[in-house]
Amino acid sequence: MNARVETLVAAFPWRRYLELCKPKVVALIAFTALVGMLLSTHGAVPLVPFLAGLAGISLAAASGAAINHWVDRRIDAVMARTSGRPLPSGDLQGGNALLFALVLGALAMGILVTWVNTLTAILTFVALIGYAVIYTLFLKRNTPQNIVLGGAAGAAPPLLGWTAITGELAPEALLLFLIIFVWTPPHFWSLAIRRREEYAKAGIPMLPVTHGVAITKVQILLYTLLLVAVTLIPFVIQMSGLIYLAGALALGYGFLRHAWRFYREEGDSLAMKTFAYSIFYLSLLFAFFLADHYTRIAIRALANG
Repeated sequence: MNARVETLVAAFPWRRYLELCKPKVVALIAFTALVGMLLSTHGAVPLVPFLAGLAGISLAAASGAAINHWVDRRIDAVMARTSGRPLPSGDLQGGNALLFALVLGALAMGILVTWVNTLTAILTFVALIGYAVIYTLFLKRNTPQNIVLGGAAGAAPPLLGWTAITGELAPEALLLFLIIFVWTPPHFWSLAIRRREEYAKAGIPMLPVTHGVAITKVQILLYTLLLVAVTLIPFVIQMSGLIYLAGALALGYGFLRHAWRFYREEGDSLAMKTFAYSIFYLSLLFAFFLADHYTRIAIRALANG
C-alpha cells in the first residue's frame, strides 16, 4: 500500500501545478501583504488573522496566477518565454488547471471570511477578479495601457494585509497601494520592451508594440520620477521616519539611474537589468518600511521607560 501511494505521489505532476501558482510572484505579494499587516499596528499582531490573512491572500494570488495560465494558454504557446509552461506544453490539461485555480480561490475566500474579516475577503475577491478576469481577459488584449489600468489588482496586497489586522481601510494603507500601483508600469514595461516581438506575435497590444520602444522608455522614466515622489509621502505625513527616508532616497536614486540609462541607450540591452532592479527596489523599499517602523517602536519604548 505504501509503495502504491509513493508511486502515485511520484507520478502526480505537483511541480507543474506549483508552477501554475507563479510562486516567485506570490512570494513578493505575500511579503508586501506581510508589511501591510505589521505596519498597521504599533503593538503585537494578533496571531490568527495574521496567519490566516497571509494564507488567504497568498492562496488568492496563486488562484489568480493559475487562472492567468488558463486564460493565456493559447498566447503562451506562441511566445518563446512561456511556451514551456504547464498548459501549452501539454503537461497539464486546461480543465484540471481551471479546477485547481477555482479550488484555491474558494479556499482563500473561506479562510478570509472565517478567520479574518469580511472586508478583507471582499477586497481580496475584487483584486482576484481584477487580475484574473478584467486584466487578463480584457485589458491585456485591448489596450496598451493594460498594465496601468490592471495594476490596481497587483497593488492590493499591502492594503489587504492592513485590513486583515485592523478590519478597516486607512490612508496609510492606500498609500502603500499607491506606491505599488505607480511602481508597476516601469517594472513591467522594461520586460515588455525586451519581449516586444513575442507580444506582437501573440497579438498583445503592449505599449512598446503599439507606440514603440522610444515612447515606452519615456513613460518608464516619467513613472519612475513619479514613483520617487510618491515614496517620499510616508515621511512627509510622518507615517515613517528617517531610516525609511534614507532607504527610499537611495533606492529611488538607483531606480532613476537605471531608467535614465535605459532611456539614453539605443537598444534594449538594459531592459532586463532595469526589470531586475525594479524587483530589488520594491522588496528593499518595503523592508525599509519595516526597519523604520520597529526602530521607532523601540525608541518610544525606551523613552517611556
